[in-house]
Amino acid sequence: MKNILLIGGSYGIGLALSLELQKENNVFVASRSNENLAELKVTHITFDAVSGSLDTSLLPSVIDGLVYCPGSINLRPFKALKTEAFEADMQINFFSLVKVIQTVLPNLTASEQSSIVLFSSVAASMGMPFHTSVASAKGAVEGFAKALAAEYAPKIRVNVIAPSLTDTPLAEKFLSSEEKREKSAQRHPLKRVGTTEDVAQMASFLLSDKSSWISGQVFHVDGGMSTLLVNT
Repeated sequence: MKNILLIGGSYGIGLALSLELQKENNVFVASRSNENLAELKVTHITFDAVSGSLDTSLLPSVIDGLVYCPGSINLRPFKALKTEAFEADMQINFFSLVKVIQTVLPNLTASEQSSIVLFSSVAASMGMPFHTSVASAKGAVEGFAKALAAEYAPKIRVNVIAPSLTDTPLAEKFLSSEEKREKSAQRHPLKRVGTTEDVAQMASFLLSDKSSWISGQVFHVDGGMSTLLVNT
């Protein structure tokens, strides 16, 4: 069985991935809360990705897979954003991610071939109004992932998933009514909002041996938004 570490696996996509991975892996979830994990076969480690330090003594010496789930959806007009907002988005989406990977790098390199899965956004590749802050942070994630994949090949595979709006607690305010949900669904060629399972299944695949010849890629799990025109 593989040892998989999820940073943030108590809610949303992380929780869906915990549910999926626990079936055939040893899963370690490092998050602020263990809510929703009581019935799962996972080991919880209390950890705040932004302000805390990960205690590696609580982890196995070999980690075969790492997923960094924390993120933000900060949608505001550029003129209303202060520099601090950009810094906050970079901190949770990128700088904290870098710190985690550096912390567990010896565990990842101890694996025959480990896999890192990171999260971007469709906004990093599409110009979308009010997304300047989050798009900047997610763009940093994509560039970092490709460079890291090149540096550590073939020992560590690194891939990125770039979803569109997905039905998670983080996106709740954007899907808080049937009208909002329907408008969002119609923006996607596949005419629905993404589910946590849609994204978790791709992450599970990228952690598995079935993807052992895939690295340095950005996968757009976005209902076709980034590449297809919406039928009208």
